[in-house]
Amino acid sequence: MPKRTTDEEKVASGIAKVVSDLRLDLDMIGRYLAWNIPNVSANRLVMIVEAMEYEKEIKNERERRNSLY
Repeated sequence: MPKRTTDEEKVASGIAKVVSDLRLDLDMIGRYLAWNIPNVSANRLVMIVEAMEYEKEIKNERERRNSLY
């Protein structure tokens, strides 16, 4: 039975696709978001980035430990 994709995975995939588009000016996107989205949404974006950084650190640490053996 195929694995079902969660809503969170779909959103993460969509965000990754958008920010990977090198034709987009991420600084301008940040400006438009700052001007147009509520603070709650901005805070939630910060939470996403913090969670991503935390998970990346854990992944990197695991890879470092595995490469030592």
